[in-house]
Amino acid sequence: MSRSTRTSLLAALALVAGASGTALGMQSASAAAAAVPCTVDYKVQNQWSTGFTAAVTLTNNAPAKSSWSLKWSYAGDQKVTSGWNAKLSQSGNVVTAANESYNGSLATGGSVSFGFQGSYSGTNAVPATFTLDGVTCNVDSGGGGDTGGGGDTGGGGGAGRVDNPYTGAKVYVNPEWSKLAAAEPGGSRISNQPTFVWLDRIAAINGVNGGMGLRAHLDEALKQKGSGELVVQLVIYDLPGRDCAALASNGELGPTEIDKYKTQYIDVIASILADPKYAGLRVSALIEPDSLPNLVTNAGGTNTTTDACVTMKANGNYEKGVSYALDKLGNLSNVYNYIDAGHHGWLGWDTNIGPSVQEFYKVATTNGASVNDVAGFIVNTANYSPTKEPNFKVTDTVNGQTVRQSKWVDWNQYVDEQSYAQALRDKLVAAGFNSGLGMLIDTGRNGWGGSARPTGPGPLTSVDNYVNGSRIDRRIHAGNWCNQSGAGLGERPTAAPAAGIDAYVWAKPPGESDGASSAIDNDEGKGFDRMCDPTYGGNARNGNNPTGALPNSPLAGHWFSAQFQQLMQNAYPPLP
Repeated sequence: MSRSTRTSLLAALALVAGASGTALGMQSASAAAAAVPCTVDYKVQNQWSTGFTAAVTLTNNAPAKSSWSLKWSYAGDQKVTSGWNAKLSQSGNVVTAANESYNGSLATGGSVSFGFQGSYSGTNAVPATFTLDGVTCNVDSGGGGDTGGGGDTGGGGGAGRVDNPYTGAKVYVNPEWSKLAAAEPGGSRISNQPTFVWLDRIAAINGVNGGMGLRAHLDEALKQKGSGELVVQLVIYDLPGRDCAALASNGELGPTEIDKYKTQYIDVIASILADPKYAGLRVSALIEPDSLPNLVTNAGGTNTTTDACVTMKANGNYEKGVSYALDKLGNLSNVYNYIDAGHHGWLGWDTNIGPSVQEFYKVATTNGASVNDVAGFIVNTANYSPTKEPNFKVTDTVNGQTVRQSKWVDWNQYVDEQSYAQALRDKLVAAGFNSGLGMLIDTGRNGWGGSARPTGPGPLTSVDNYVNGSRIDRRIHAGNWCNQSGAGLGERPTAAPAAGIDAYVWAKPPGESDGASSAIDNDEGKGFDRMCDPTYGGNARNGNNPTGALPNSPLAGHWFSAQFQQLMQNAYPPLP
Protein backbone atom coordinates (compact mmCIF):
# COMPACT_ATOMS: atom_id res chain seq x y z
CA MET A 1 0.00 0.00 0.00
CA SER A 2 1.45 3.36 -0.96
CA ARG A 3 2.24 5.93 1.67
CA SER A 4 -0.07 8.90 1.64
CA THR A 5 1.02 12.45 2.08
CA ARG A 6 -0.74 15.71 2.64
CA THR A 7 -2.10 17.16 -0.57
CA SER A 8 0.09 20.19 -0.66
CA LEU A 9 0.95 22.28 -3.67
CA LEU A 10 3.70 24.13 -1.87
CA ALA A 11 6.52 22.20 -3.51
CA ALA A 12 5.36 23.12 -6.99
CA LEU A 13 4.37 26.66 -6.12
CA ALA A 14 6.84 28.16 -3.67
CA LEU A 15 9.50 30.26 -5.35
CA VAL A 16 13.08 30.92 -4.37
CA ALA A 17 15.46 33.81 -4.86
CA GLY A 18 16.56 34.13 -8.45
CA ALA A 19 13.73 31.91 -9.67
CA SER A 20 10.40 32.96 -11.05
CA GLY A 21 7.16 31.49 -12.28
CA THR A 22 3.47 31.78 -11.66
CA ALA A 23 1.94 30.08 -8.69
CA LEU A 24 -0.72 28.59 -10.94
CA GLY A 25 2.08 26.75 -12.71
CA MET A 26 0.91 23.76 -14.73
CA GLN A 27 -2.77 23.85 -13.95
CA SER A 28 -5.58 26.03 -15.25
CA ALA A 29 -6.81 28.96 -13.21
CA SER A 30 -10.22 27.37 -12.82
CA ALA A 31 -8.73 24.13 -11.51
CA ALA A 32 -6.48 26.00 -9.13
CA ALA A 33 -9.32 28.12 -7.86
CA ALA A 34 -11.12 25.00 -6.76
CA ALA A 35 -8.02 23.73 -4.97
CA VAL A 36 -6.26 26.65 -3.26
CA PRO A 37 -7.62 29.80 -1.60
CA CYS A 38 -4.89 32.03 -3.01
CA THR A 39 -1.66 31.89 -4.95
CA VAL A 40 1.42 34.08 -4.79
CA ASP A 41 4.04 34.79 -7.44
CA TYR A 42 7.10 36.31 -5.73
CA LYS A 43 9.93 37.32 -8.06
CA VAL A 44 13.30 38.74 -7.11
CA GLN A 45 13.79 41.03 -10.10
CA ASN A 46 17.18 42.51 -9.29
CA GLN A 47 19.70 41.65 -6.61
CA TRP A 48 23.06 43.07 -5.55
CA SER A 49 25.40 42.55 -2.62
CA THR A 50 23.29 44.44 -0.07
CA GLY A 51 19.85 44.83 -1.60
CA PHE A 52 17.17 43.68 -4.02
CA THR A 53 13.87 44.55 -5.66
CA ALA A 54 10.95 42.17 -5.80
CA ALA A 55 7.57 41.98 -7.52
CA VAL A 56 4.62 40.16 -5.97
CA THR A 57 1.40 39.09 -7.67
CA LEU A 58 -1.44 37.86 -5.44
CA THR A 59 -4.34 35.91 -6.92
CA ASN A 60 -7.52 35.41 -4.90
CA ASN A 61 -9.34 32.12 -5.51
CA ALA A 62 -11.67 32.57 -2.52
CA PRO A 63 -14.83 34.73 -2.36
CA ALA A 64 -14.39 38.36 -3.44
CA LYS A 65 -12.72 40.74 -0.99
CA SER A 66 -13.08 44.48 -0.41
CA SER A 67 -9.71 44.63 1.36
CA TRP A 68 -6.76 42.31 1.80
CA SER A 69 -3.62 41.75 3.87
CA LEU A 70 -0.79 39.46 2.79
CA LYS A 71 1.87 38.29 5.27
CA TRP A 72 5.12 36.39 5.03
CA SER A 73 8.24 35.76 7.13
CA TYR A 74 11.85 36.02 6.04
CA ALA A 75 14.35 33.36 7.07
CA GLY A 76 17.25 35.82 7.02
CA ASP A 77 17.74 39.48 7.90
CA GLN A 78 15.88 40.93 4.90
CA LYS A 79 14.31 44.35 5.51
CA VAL A 80 11.75 46.09 3.31
CA THR A 81 12.91 49.69 2.77
CA SER A 82 10.31 51.08 0.35
CA GLY A 83 7.39 49.86 -1.73
CA TRP A 84 4.67 50.67 -4.21
CA ASN A 85 1.03 49.65 -4.80
CA ALA A 86 0.71 48.31 -1.22
CA LYS A 87 1.12 49.54 2.34
CA LEU A 88 4.15 47.62 3.59
CA SER A 89 5.21 47.26 7.21
CA GLN A 90 7.63 44.95 8.99
CA SER A 91 7.94 43.66 12.55
CA GLY A 92 11.00 41.50 13.12
CA ASN A 93 11.11 39.11 10.17
CA VAL A 94 7.33 39.32 9.51
CA VAL A 95 6.22 41.54 6.63
CA THR A 96 2.65 42.72 6.08
CA ALA A 97 1.44 44.07 2.73
CA ALA A 98 -2.02 45.66 2.89
CA ASN A 99 -4.06 47.14 0.08
CA GLU A 100 -4.05 50.79 -0.87
CA SER A 101 -7.37 52.63 -1.11
CA TYR A 102 -7.47 52.09 -4.87
CA ASN A 103 -6.73 48.31 -5.03
CA GLY A 104 -8.60 46.80 -2.09
CA SER A 105 -11.26 45.18 -4.30
CA LEU A 106 -10.16 41.65 -5.20
CA ALA A 107 -12.66 39.50 -7.09
CA THR A 108 -12.68 35.72 -7.13
CA GLY A 109 -9.95 34.83 -9.62
CA GLY A 110 -8.71 38.42 -9.54
CA SER A 111 -5.09 39.45 -9.09
CA VAL A 112 -3.22 42.41 -7.68
CA SER A 113 0.45 43.27 -8.03
CA PHE A 114 2.84 45.33 -5.93
CA GLY A 115 6.57 45.69 -5.51
CA PHE A 116 9.25 46.78 -3.08
CA GLN A 117 12.91 47.34 -2.45
CA GLY A 118 14.75 45.64 0.40
CA SER A 119 18.12 45.13 2.02
CA TYR A 120 19.80 41.92 3.18
CA SER A 121 23.12 40.32 4.08
CA GLY A 122 24.12 36.70 3.67
CA THR A 123 21.27 34.91 1.93
CA ASN A 124 18.08 36.20 0.33
CA ALA A 125 15.80 33.17 0.25
CA VAL A 126 12.21 33.75 -0.79
CA PRO A 127 9.68 33.02 1.98
CA ALA A 128 8.29 29.49 2.02
CA THR A 129 4.81 30.50 3.21
CA PHE A 130 2.37 33.35 2.52
CA THR A 131 -0.96 33.99 4.21
CA LEU A 132 -3.84 36.09 2.88
CA ASP A 133 -6.04 37.39 5.71
CA GLY A 134 -4.73 34.54 7.87
CA VAL A 135 -5.28 31.78 5.28
CA THR A 136 -2.23 30.02 3.84
CA CYS A 137 -1.71 30.50 0.12
CA ASN A 138 -0.32 27.94 -2.29
CA VAL A 139 -1.61 25.09 -0.08
CA ASP A 140 -4.58 22.87 -0.81
CA SER A 141 -7.38 23.76 1.62
CA GLY A 142 -7.78 20.10 2.56
CA GLY A 143 -4.16 19.58 3.57
CA GLY A 144 -3.56 22.08 6.31
CA GLY A 145 -1.65 21.56 9.49
CA ASP A 146 -2.69 19.26 12.26
CA THR A 147 -5.14 20.69 14.78
CA GLY A 148 -4.86 17.95 17.36
CA GLY A 149 -3.30 14.68 18.23
CA GLY A 150 -4.66 12.71 15.30
CA GLY A 151 -2.91 14.44 12.43
CA ASP A 152 -4.54 15.50 9.21
CA THR A 153 -6.28 13.04 6.97
CA GLY A 154 -5.17 14.36 3.62
CA GLY A 155 -4.36 11.44 1.38
CA GLY A 156 -2.80 10.92 -1.99
CA GLY A 157 0.62 12.18 -2.83
CA GLY A 158 1.83 14.71 -5.35
CA ALA A 159 2.61 13.67 -8.88
CA GLY A 160 5.35 11.05 -8.94
CA ARG A 161 5.21 10.24 -5.23
CA VAL A 162 6.11 6.61 -4.62
CA ASP A 163 5.98 4.12 -1.77
CA ASN A 164 9.75 3.61 -1.64
CA PRO A 165 11.81 6.45 -3.13
CA TYR A 166 14.86 4.22 -3.52
CA THR A 167 13.18 1.67 -5.77
CA GLY A 168 14.15 2.13 -9.41
CA ALA A 169 16.31 5.16 -8.66
CA LYS A 170 19.96 6.05 -8.67
CA VAL A 171 21.28 7.68 -5.50
CA TYR A 172 23.36 10.85 -5.43
CA VAL A 173 27.13 10.50 -5.13
CA ASN A 174 28.54 13.43 -3.16
CA PRO A 175 31.53 14.61 -5.22
CA GLU A 176 33.25 16.07 -2.17
CA TRP A 177 33.19 12.77 -0.27
CA SER A 178 33.97 10.85 -3.46
CA LYS A 179 37.10 12.93 -4.04
CA LEU A 180 38.36 12.29 -0.50
CA ALA A 181 37.67 8.57 -0.78
CA ALA A 182 39.33 8.26 -4.20
CA ALA A 183 42.45 10.03 -2.91
CA GLU A 184 43.05 7.22 -0.40
CA PRO A 185 45.01 4.15 -1.54
CA GLY A 186 42.38 1.68 -2.72
CA GLY A 187 39.60 4.18 -2.16
CA SER A 188 38.48 4.19 -5.78
CA ARG A 189 36.82 0.83 -5.07
CA ILE A 190 34.07 2.60 -3.15
CA SER A 191 34.35 6.27 -4.12
CA ASN A 192 31.31 5.91 -6.40
CA GLN A 193 29.01 4.90 -3.54
CA PRO A 194 26.18 7.25 -2.49
CA THR A 195 26.38 8.90 0.92
CA PHE A 196 24.28 11.45 2.81
CA VAL A 197 25.10 15.16 2.78
CA TRP A 198 25.17 16.50 6.35
CA LEU A 199 23.65 19.94 6.87
CA ASP A 200 25.04 20.21 10.40
CA ARG A 201 24.97 23.99 10.79
CA ILE A 202 23.33 27.00 9.17
CA ALA A 203 26.48 27.86 7.24
CA ALA A 204 26.45 24.43 5.57
CA ILE A 205 23.35 25.44 3.61
CA ASN A 206 25.46 27.83 1.55
CA GLY A 207 28.70 25.88 1.85
CA VAL A 208 31.54 26.12 4.35
CA ASN A 209 35.06 27.28 3.49
CA GLY A 210 34.39 27.21 -0.23
CA GLY A 211 32.66 23.82 -0.12
CA MET A 212 29.42 22.89 -1.81
CA GLY A 213 26.18 24.22 -0.37
CA LEU A 214 22.72 22.69 -0.70
CA ARG A 215 21.99 24.31 -4.07
CA ALA A 216 25.33 23.16 -5.45
CA HIS A 217 24.57 19.59 -4.39
CA LEU A 218 21.08 19.74 -5.91
CA ASP A 219 22.43 21.16 -9.16
CA GLU A 220 25.02 18.39 -9.30
CA ALA A 221 22.27 15.87 -8.58
CA LEU A 222 20.35 17.10 -11.62
CA LYS A 223 23.43 16.36 -13.73
CA GLN A 224 23.76 12.86 -12.24
CA LYS A 225 20.04 12.20 -12.64
CA GLY A 226 19.91 12.15 -16.41
CA SER A 227 16.62 10.80 -17.69
CA GLY A 228 15.98 8.43 -14.79
CA GLU A 229 15.06 8.87 -11.13
CA LEU A 230 17.57 9.94 -8.50
CA VAL A 231 17.48 10.23 -4.69
CA VAL A 232 19.40 12.99 -2.90
CA GLN A 233 20.11 12.13 0.74
CA LEU A 234 20.31 14.91 3.35
CA VAL A 235 20.89 14.86 7.11
CA ILE A 236 18.90 17.56 8.92
CA TYR A 237 21.00 18.10 12.03
CA ASP A 238 21.04 21.41 13.87
CA LEU A 239 18.52 21.27 16.72
CA PRO A 240 18.85 23.64 19.69
CA GLY A 241 20.94 21.98 22.39
CA ARG A 242 21.94 19.25 19.97
CA ASP A 243 23.48 15.96 21.13
CA CYS A 244 22.48 16.42 24.77
CA ALA A 245 23.95 13.09 25.95
CA ALA A 246 27.36 13.55 24.33
CA LEU A 247 29.76 16.33 23.45
CA ALA A 248 31.50 15.38 20.21
CA SER A 249 28.68 16.67 18.00
CA ASN A 250 27.27 19.50 20.10
CA GLY A 251 25.79 22.08 17.77
CA GLU A 252 25.84 25.81 17.23
CA LEU A 253 22.40 26.61 18.68
CA GLY A 254 21.74 27.00 22.39
CA PRO A 255 18.89 25.13 24.11
CA THR A 256 16.41 28.00 23.70
CA GLU A 257 17.17 29.01 20.09
CA ILE A 258 14.19 27.23 18.53
CA ASP A 259 13.09 30.27 16.52
CA LYS A 260 16.51 30.56 14.94
CA TYR A 261 16.36 26.84 14.08
CA LYS A 262 13.02 27.36 12.37
CA THR A 263 13.66 30.57 10.44
CA GLN A 264 17.37 30.44 9.64
CA TYR A 265 17.73 26.69 9.16
CA ILE A 266 14.57 24.72 8.34
CA ASP A 267 12.78 27.52 6.46
CA VAL A 268 15.84 28.17 4.30
CA ILE A 269 16.30 24.48 3.48
CA ALA A 270 12.59 24.12 2.66
CA SER A 271 12.68 27.18 0.44
CA ILE A 272 15.59 25.84 -1.59
CA LEU A 273 14.07 22.37 -1.92
CA ALA A 274 10.81 23.99 -3.09
CA ASP A 275 12.47 25.48 -6.16
CA PRO A 276 10.56 24.00 -9.12
CA LYS A 277 13.85 23.16 -10.88
CA TYR A 278 14.41 20.44 -8.23
CA ALA A 279 10.90 18.99 -8.33
CA GLY A 280 12.11 15.99 -10.34
CA LEU A 281 14.56 14.92 -7.63
CA ARG A 282 13.56 12.61 -4.80
CA VAL A 283 14.91 13.90 -1.48
CA SER A 284 15.49 11.54 1.45
CA ALA A 285 15.73 13.66 4.61
CA LEU A 286 17.17 12.07 7.76
CA ILE A 287 15.61 14.04 10.60
CA GLU A 288 17.82 14.93 13.58
CA PRO A 289 19.97 11.96 14.66
CA ASP A 290 19.92 11.05 18.39
CA SER A 291 17.43 13.73 19.43
CA LEU A 292 14.18 11.95 20.29
CA PRO A 293 15.88 8.77 21.57
CA ASN A 294 17.80 10.95 24.05
CA LEU A 295 14.51 12.24 25.46
CA VAL A 296 13.45 8.66 26.15
CA THR A 297 16.61 7.29 27.77
CA ASN A 298 18.70 10.20 29.02
CA ALA A 299 16.24 12.80 30.31
CA GLY A 300 15.31 11.55 33.76
CA GLY A 301 15.08 8.68 36.21
CA THR A 302 18.06 6.56 35.07
CA ASN A 303 21.78 6.41 35.64
CA THR A 304 22.28 7.66 32.08
CA THR A 305 20.45 10.96 32.70
CA THR A 306 22.26 14.16 31.75
CA ASP A 307 21.34 17.69 32.79
CA ALA A 308 21.39 18.80 29.15
CA CYS A 309 18.83 16.17 28.15
CA VAL A 310 16.64 17.05 31.13
CA THR A 311 16.71 20.66 29.92
CA MET A 312 15.73 19.72 26.37
CA LYS A 313 12.87 17.54 27.56
CA ALA A 314 11.60 20.29 29.85
CA ASN A 315 11.67 23.07 27.25
CA GLY A 316 10.25 20.85 24.49
CA ASN A 317 12.51 22.26 21.82
CA TYR A 318 13.63 18.89 20.46
CA GLU A 319 9.99 17.96 19.95
CA LYS A 320 9.03 21.36 18.55
CA GLY A 321 12.00 21.38 16.21
CA VAL A 322 11.46 17.88 14.84
CA SER A 323 7.73 18.52 14.38
CA TYR A 324 8.50 21.75 12.56
CA ALA A 325 10.99 20.04 10.26
CA LEU A 326 8.52 17.25 9.50
CA ASP A 327 5.77 19.74 8.73
CA LYS A 328 7.79 22.11 6.54
CA LEU A 329 9.65 19.43 4.61
CA GLY A 330 6.60 17.17 4.53
CA ASN A 331 4.77 19.89 2.59
CA LEU A 332 7.07 19.18 -0.35
CA SER A 333 5.76 16.30 -2.44
CA ASN A 334 9.24 15.08 -3.48
CA VAL A 335 10.68 15.00 0.08
CA TYR A 336 10.63 11.76 2.10
CA ASN A 337 11.24 12.28 5.83
CA TYR A 338 12.94 9.52 7.84
CA ILE A 339 13.08 10.11 11.61
CA ASP A 340 16.13 8.82 13.47
CA ALA A 341 15.27 5.90 15.78
CA GLY A 342 18.57 5.09 17.48
CA HIS A 343 19.70 1.46 17.26
CA HIS A 344 18.93 -1.89 18.86
CA GLY A 345 21.64 -1.45 21.51
CA TRP A 346 19.97 1.78 22.62
CA LEU A 347 16.21 1.35 22.34
CA GLY A 348 15.86 -2.42 22.02
CA TRP A 349 14.86 -3.10 25.63
CA ASP A 350 11.18 -3.42 26.54
CA THR A 351 11.51 -0.39 28.82
CA ASN A 352 12.75 1.77 25.93
CA ILE A 353 11.06 0.69 22.73
CA GLY A 354 7.47 1.27 23.88
CA PRO A 355 8.12 4.79 25.20
CA SER A 356 10.10 5.52 22.03
CA VAL A 357 7.14 4.63 19.82
CA GLN A 358 4.94 6.89 21.94
CA GLU A 359 7.45 9.72 21.65
CA PHE A 360 7.75 9.33 17.88
CA TYR A 361 3.97 9.37 17.46
CA LYS A 362 3.60 12.40 19.70
CA VAL A 363 6.11 14.42 17.71
CA ALA A 364 4.61 13.30 14.38
CA THR A 365 1.12 14.44 15.36
CA THR A 366 1.64 17.78 17.13
CA ASN A 367 2.95 21.27 16.37
CA GLY A 368 1.57 21.09 12.83
CA ALA A 369 3.10 17.72 11.90
CA SER A 370 1.15 14.71 10.65
CA VAL A 371 1.96 11.03 10.26
CA ASN A 372 1.59 11.75 6.54
CA ASP A 373 4.78 13.82 6.83
CA VAL A 374 6.72 10.68 7.82
CA ALA A 375 7.94 8.32 5.11
CA GLY A 376 9.75 6.14 7.61
CA PHE A 377 12.51 5.82 10.19
CA ILE A 378 16.24 5.17 10.09
CA VAL A 379 18.22 3.03 12.52
CA ASN A 380 21.94 2.73 13.26
CA THR A 381 22.81 6.24 12.07
CA ALA A 382 26.56 6.75 12.46
CA ASN A 383 26.73 3.55 14.51
CA TYR A 384 28.31 0.12 14.27
CA SER A 385 25.60 -2.42 15.13
CA PRO A 386 25.52 -5.24 12.55
CA THR A 387 22.66 -5.41 10.10
CA LYS A 388 22.33 -9.14 10.84
CA GLU A 389 24.16 -11.37 13.31
CA PRO A 390 24.61 -14.55 11.24
CA ASN A 391 25.78 -16.93 13.97
CA PHE A 392 23.20 -16.55 16.74
CA LYS A 393 19.62 -15.42 17.37
CA VAL A 394 17.95 -13.82 20.38
CA THR A 395 15.87 -17.00 20.80
CA ASP A 396 18.94 -19.26 21.22
CA THR A 397 19.59 -21.00 24.53
CA VAL A 398 22.72 -22.54 26.02
CA ASN A 399 22.37 -25.18 28.72
CA GLY A 400 18.84 -23.96 29.37
CA GLN A 401 19.81 -20.30 29.57
CA THR A 402 18.57 -17.77 27.02
CA VAL A 403 21.22 -15.70 25.28
CA ARG A 404 19.40 -12.66 26.62
CA GLN A 405 21.08 -13.47 29.93
CA SER A 406 24.55 -12.97 28.45
CA LYS A 407 26.48 -9.87 29.42
CA TRP A 408 26.58 -8.75 25.78
CA VAL A 409 22.84 -8.99 25.05
CA ASP A 410 21.90 -7.96 28.61
CA TRP A 411 18.19 -8.82 28.29
CA ASN A 412 17.76 -6.87 25.07
CA GLN A 413 15.05 -8.18 22.75
CA TYR A 414 17.23 -7.81 19.64
CA VAL A 415 20.77 -8.70 18.64
CA ASP A 416 21.01 -6.84 15.32
CA GLU A 417 19.57 -3.90 13.41
CA GLN A 418 17.35 -5.59 10.85
CA SER A 419 15.33 -7.51 13.42
CA TYR A 420 15.04 -4.32 15.48
CA ALA A 421 14.03 -2.20 12.49
CA GLN A 422 11.35 -4.64 11.36
CA ALA A 423 9.90 -5.03 14.85
CA LEU A 424 9.97 -1.29 15.47
CA ARG A 425 8.17 -0.74 12.18
CA ASP A 426 5.36 -3.09 13.23
CA LYS A 427 4.99 -1.26 16.55
CA LEU A 428 4.94 2.14 14.83
CA VAL A 429 2.21 1.07 12.41
CA ALA A 430 0.19 -0.37 15.28
CA ALA A 431 0.54 3.00 17.07
CA GLY A 432 -0.97 4.91 14.16
CA PHE A 433 1.72 5.47 11.54
CA ASN A 434 0.86 4.69 7.94
CA SER A 435 0.99 1.05 6.89
CA GLY A 436 3.42 1.83 4.08
CA LEU A 437 6.09 2.99 6.53
CA GLY A 438 9.61 2.15 5.39
CA MET A 439 12.85 1.72 7.32
CA LEU A 440 16.44 2.61 6.47
CA ILE A 441 19.52 0.99 8.02
CA ASP A 442 22.91 2.73 8.04
CA THR A 443 25.37 0.05 6.96
CA GLY A 444 28.38 2.27 6.30
CA ARG A 445 30.50 0.92 9.18
CA ASN A 446 28.83 -2.25 10.49
CA GLY A 447 30.35 -4.97 8.33
CA TRP A 448 32.87 -6.27 10.91
CA GLY A 449 34.91 -8.33 8.47
CA GLY A 450 38.60 -9.09 8.54
CA SER A 451 40.51 -11.76 10.43
CA ALA A 452 38.63 -11.17 13.73
CA ARG A 453 35.24 -12.04 12.22
CA PRO A 454 33.84 -15.33 13.62
CA THR A 455 33.05 -17.93 10.99
CA GLY A 456 30.39 -19.76 13.01
CA PRO A 457 28.69 -20.10 16.40
CA GLY A 458 30.70 -19.86 19.59
CA PRO A 459 31.28 -22.71 22.06
CA LEU A 460 28.36 -24.05 24.07
CA THR A 461 30.29 -24.01 27.34
CA SER A 462 28.35 -21.00 28.69
CA VAL A 463 25.91 -18.43 27.44
CA ASP A 464 28.62 -15.74 27.52
CA ASN A 465 31.18 -17.88 25.68
CA TYR A 466 28.56 -18.74 23.06
CA VAL A 467 27.54 -15.14 22.41
CA ASN A 468 31.05 -13.73 22.52
CA GLY A 469 32.31 -16.44 20.17
CA SER A 470 29.36 -15.96 17.79
CA ARG A 471 28.94 -12.22 17.47
CA ILE A 472 30.50 -10.45 14.51
CA ASP A 473 30.20 -7.14 16.39
CA ARG A 474 33.66 -7.03 17.94
CA ARG A 475 33.18 -3.94 20.07
CA ILE A 476 33.96 -4.08 23.78
CA HIS A 477 30.42 -2.93 24.53
CA ALA A 478 27.39 -2.17 22.35
CA GLY A 479 27.26 1.31 23.89
CA ASN A 480 30.59 2.26 22.32
CA TRP A 481 29.95 4.63 19.42
CA CYS A 482 33.05 6.68 18.64
CA ASN A 483 35.55 5.72 15.89
CA GLN A 484 35.44 2.05 16.78
CA SER A 485 38.61 0.06 16.31
CA GLY A 486 38.25 -3.01 14.09
CA ALA A 487 35.11 -1.86 12.24
CA GLY A 488 34.57 -2.43 8.54
CA LEU A 489 32.36 -1.22 5.74
CA GLY A 490 29.02 -3.00 5.71
CA GLU A 491 26.49 -3.83 3.01
CA ARG A 492 26.71 -1.49 0.06
CA PRO A 493 23.75 0.87 -0.39
CA THR A 494 20.87 -1.24 -1.72
CA ALA A 495 17.19 -0.54 -2.39
CA ALA A 496 14.48 -2.72 -0.82
CA PRO A 497 16.81 -5.43 0.60
CA ALA A 498 14.25 -6.99 2.98
CA ALA A 499 10.60 -6.78 4.02
CA GLY A 500 9.77 -3.33 5.40
CA ILE A 501 13.27 -2.00 4.66
CA ASP A 502 13.33 0.79 2.06
CA ALA A 503 17.13 0.68 1.74
CA TYR A 504 20.50 0.02 3.21
CA VAL A 505 22.24 3.42 3.14
CA TRP A 506 25.53 5.02 4.12
CA ALA A 507 24.20 7.83 6.29
CA LYS A 508 27.49 8.52 8.05
CA PRO A 509 30.02 8.83 5.21
CA PRO A 510 32.80 6.30 5.86
CA GLY A 511 36.00 8.12 6.73
CA GLU A 512 34.35 11.00 8.57
CA SER A 513 35.30 11.07 12.25
CA ASP A 514 32.75 10.63 15.05
CA GLY A 515 34.67 13.01 17.29
CA ALA A 516 38.12 14.09 18.40
CA SER A 517 40.20 11.85 20.64
CA SER A 518 41.43 14.91 22.55
CA ALA A 519 40.23 18.48 23.00
CA ILE A 520 40.56 20.62 19.85
CA ASP A 521 39.65 24.30 19.70
CA ASN A 522 37.10 24.93 16.93
CA ASP A 523 34.39 27.31 15.75
CA GLU A 524 31.91 24.52 14.97
CA GLY A 525 30.43 24.13 18.45
CA LYS A 526 31.91 20.62 18.80
CA GLY A 527 33.15 19.59 22.22
CA PHE A 528 35.45 16.87 23.46
CA ASP A 529 33.70 13.66 24.49
CA ARG A 530 35.74 11.17 26.50
CA MET A 531 34.01 8.31 24.63
CA CYS A 532 36.29 9.27 21.72
CA ASP A 533 39.38 8.97 23.95
CA PRO A 534 40.96 5.49 23.72
CA THR A 535 42.37 5.88 27.25
CA TYR A 536 38.98 6.53 28.91
CA GLY A 537 37.45 3.89 31.18
CA GLY A 538 33.84 4.52 30.17
CA ASN A 539 30.63 5.56 31.89
CA ALA A 540 27.20 4.19 32.79
CA ARG A 541 26.04 4.16 29.18
CA ASN A 542 28.72 1.66 28.19
CA GLY A 543 28.86 -0.28 31.44
CA ASN A 544 32.08 1.49 32.47
CA ASN A 545 34.07 -0.31 29.81
CA PRO A 546 36.98 1.00 27.71
CA THR A 547 35.82 3.02 24.71
CA GLY A 548 37.49 1.02 21.95
CA ALA A 549 38.04 4.28 20.05
CA LEU A 550 40.83 4.77 17.54
CA PRO A 551 43.60 7.19 18.57
CA ASN A 552 44.47 10.51 16.95
CA SER A 553 41.00 11.22 15.60
CA PRO A 554 39.99 14.69 14.33
CA LEU A 555 36.81 16.66 15.03
CA ALA A 556 33.46 15.08 14.20
CA GLY A 557 32.80 15.21 10.47
CA HIS A 558 36.44 15.79 9.55
CA TRP A 559 38.32 13.31 7.40
CA PHE A 560 40.00 10.49 9.32
CA SER A 561 42.30 8.61 6.96
CA ALA A 562 43.30 5.88 9.41
CA GLN A 563 39.68 5.01 10.05
CA PHE A 564 38.87 4.94 6.34
CA GLN A 565 41.75 2.56 5.66
CA GLN A 566 40.60 0.23 8.45
CA LEU A 567 37.00 0.30 7.22
CA MET A 568 38.15 -0.83 3.78
CA GLN A 569 40.45 -3.49 5.23
CA ASN A 570 37.65 -4.99 7.34
CA ALA A 571 34.82 -4.55 4.84
CA TYR A 572 32.17 -7.26 4.73
CA PRO A 573 31.24 -8.16 2.07
CA PRO A 574 34.95 -7.77 1.29
CA LEU A 575 36.07 -5.25 -1.30
CA PRO A 576 37.50 -6.61 -4.55
